[in-house]
Amino acid sequence: MGRAEDRRARQRGGRRAAPGNRSSRTAAPEPRTGTRTEPVTSERDTAHAAVGGRAAARRGAGKGGKGAGGGKGRIRRLFTWRKMLGGFLGFCVLVIGAFIVLYMTTPIPDTANADAELQSNVYKYGDGTLLARDGKLNRENVDLADVPKEVQHAFVAAENKSFYDDAGVDLKGTARGVLNTVMGKGAQGGSTITQQYVKNYYLTQEQTVTRKLKELVISLKLDREKSKEYILAGYINSSYYGRGAYGIQAAAQAYYRVDADQLTVPQGAYLAALLQAPSQYDWTAASDTGRRLVKQRWNYVLDNMVGEDWLDRTERDAMQFPVPEEPKPAPGQEGQVGYLVKAANSELERQLLAQGVADSGQEAEAMVSAGGWNITLNVEKKKQKALEKAVKEQLTSKLDAKKRPVDADIQAGAVSVNPKTGAVVAMYGGVDYVKHYTNNATRTDYQPASTFKPVILAAALDQGAVTQDDQKISVNTVYDGTSKRPVVGSDIGFAPENEDDVDYGDVTVQTAMNKSVNSVFAQLGVDVGMDKVLKTASDLGMDTTDLKAVPAQTLGTMGASPLQMAGVYATLDNHGRKVTPALIKSAENSVHAVQPADPIGGQVISREAADTVTSVLTGVVDDGTAQKSVRDNPLRNGQKVAGKTGTSDDNKSAWFTAYTPDLVTSVGLFGESAEPPHPQVTMTGATGLLPGKGRVNGGGYPAQIWAAYTFGVSKKVSRFDLETDQGAAVQPSVTASPSPSPSPEPSEEPATESPSGEPSKTREPSQTPTTREPSQTPTTSQTPSQTPTTETPTTGAPQDPLDPQLGSGSGTGSQ
Repeated sequence: MGRAEDRRARQRGGRRAAPGNRSSRTAAPEPRTGTRTEPVTSERDTAHAAVGGRAAARRGAGKGGKGAGGGKGRIRRLFTWRKMLGGFLGFCVLVIGAFIVLYMTTPIPDTANADAELQSNVYKYGDGTLLARDGKLNRENVDLADVPKEVQHAFVAAENKSFYDDAGVDLKGTARGVLNTVMGKGAQGGSTITQQYVKNYYLTQEQTVTRKLKELVISLKLDREKSKEYILAGYINSSYYGRGAYGIQAAAQAYYRVDADQLTVPQGAYLAALLQAPSQYDWTAASDTGRRLVKQRWNYVLDNMVGEDWLDRTERDAMQFPVPEEPKPAPGQEGQVGYLVKAANSELERQLLAQGVADSGQEAEAMVSAGGWNITLNVEKKKQKALEKAVKEQLTSKLDAKKRPVDADIQAGAVSVNPKTGAVVAMYGGVDYVKHYTNNATRTDYQPASTFKPVILAAALDQGAVTQDDQKISVNTVYDGTSKRPVVGSDIGFAPENEDDVDYGDVTVQTAMNKSVNSVFAQLGVDVGMDKVLKTASDLGMDTTDLKAVPAQTLGTMGASPLQMAGVYATLDNHGRKVTPALIKSAENSVHAVQPADPIGGQVISREAADTVTSVLTGVVDDGTAQKSVRDNPLRNGQKVAGKTGTSDDNKSAWFTAYTPDLVTSVGLFGESAEPPHPQVTMTGATGLLPGKGRVNGGGYPAQIWAAYTFGVSKKVSRFDLETDQGAAVQPSVTASPSPSPSPEPSEEPATESPSGEPSKTREPSQTPTTREPSQTPTTSQTPSQTPTTETPTTGAPQDPLDPQLGSGSGTGSQ
């Protein structure tokens, strides 16, 4: 009976109370009766009370009470796994539904987009008169059957190896493109051939989510309705290959002078590789980096073909890179027209990139080549014709390649800029665009030589630099002009040779500029700090990317173009406010209106520094290396001129960059072999100058071209407004009376005091000393003494030749 009652009691009370510790159980064993003892009942009641308390607390929290854990409870109820899963599924249903609606409402367009039906670009002079129309569109569609199967495979291997098996889209790539567009990261790769064809032929190049989604839908539909052969044919016929060529037939002619059905596998692989970056990968115009990259891309295409069993490994290993033919200008681009059109296109492409209209150089180039643009240039027709005439009369009419092979190697380039507006008012790119494709006005592969010296002086004045003796540098600071004198204060040894190895002794900075003394400016550059010199060069408009800050740069050994140098000197002319030469005044098509950036920027060097350099450069014209061609020119009529000559090592380039208050013009002559691959060569002996001594110096033909052009178009005499008390333009001078008639002596010859003691035409330093007296032995850099030292070369000056172009010996960045 006891056990039965015990079971009944347990059924009524749930379960027995937990036993206490062993000692308590021993001291008070549980009685085997029908009722529980008091301690058991109390423990159960206490447990029930605790549970009830917690439940009450939860109820209180659920009603907004402040019980502990109330906030966490709400979060747990809000983000339960059931609700999160339900929300995700709902979002998926919404996206799928939206895509179905988009799929149902987006048909394959019946016609091509405006870009696929290309038009001509129209180019106008600044006054609105027609300069050029780029002619008939360079496109000719061909059937896929006319393209060798291996060449077809090359395009698939380059862009979309899964093309023959996919559904026409790359969902991962498209999702990445949409995400990057939303996040503002621009265009991304990863599209299939089908998607690229849809974009090129049916849609536009704009980077929007809507366009990308339409591209996805149309690609899916097109892949279901059309064959792979139809899509591939459309792709290779609508793609842009550079050189104005749309479609594989035009590209085959532009790069290899063959029809598409005659393309070899290596040639086809190159054209397929081009599509990634047409301009950068064009072999004839590519940089060393561009050539390396396109070769890598070409190898990538061929290796993919081998991997897909479209090309035998043995055949692939035997293939050589197919170097393309030289570009062939389009009809109607003869003379200077092609140079202006090409330069305008390049500037427009940069503007499209800068303003975010295009997301890559490839896209910008395709947009310009697509046509439909009305482009107005800043070029003034009168000045353009005058510049062409000056080059012809002063130089090209004297070249005769049949008599002198070196004459075939002479190339001229020039750019003229309004310093107040930054407008490029004239440009000379070469003898003829259809004969010489490279624009000599914009090429940057030749040294500017001594036309870089004003940049060094500008850096010294703007930075408040000091000599090795801690004396502040001015135009009257005296330096040792000894040829081959090692610079002091540089970790890199450098001892430049002066022109003809002439020793000038102690000379002021002004005289060193007049005579273009290399040893002085090498030391001046070290005193300033070559890193600061290169920064100033960059601020003024030169491209100093990847240049090393070494003393040798003081000789102008970097590359530069007439366009760049015109911008540098225009900034000096504009009192230190940055001038970025602008060729385009306006450009617009049916979709975009491009407003060029303001060519006039902020103050990059102080006005006093810029004006002082201008003042010094008037001495180069009046008392230095440009006397014959500019100072004594009968057309000058009192016009104030500041400028600098330059002649590079081995006479491979010769420059004259100079300006009046209203016009800046840079003229460069370049020795380029007429035979491929067109290496740089010397110009010595051109036009019949005495071989071995007949250098084409900056003070010769370049200065003559400059003077004929500038004095011909600038009828109004103007004066510089200079805020400086230094330089030849303001410094008191002791000069000889000029002769009534122009001297037959050459402009290149440094004017020095002759051994007989006759006075020279060189301006002397101020009679009032500005700093301390130099020591008996010239130091690295000294200041003027109370009585200026004689500036006669210690080894004797070279004799004046009869021909105004002649010099003697070889020079190094000298003039």
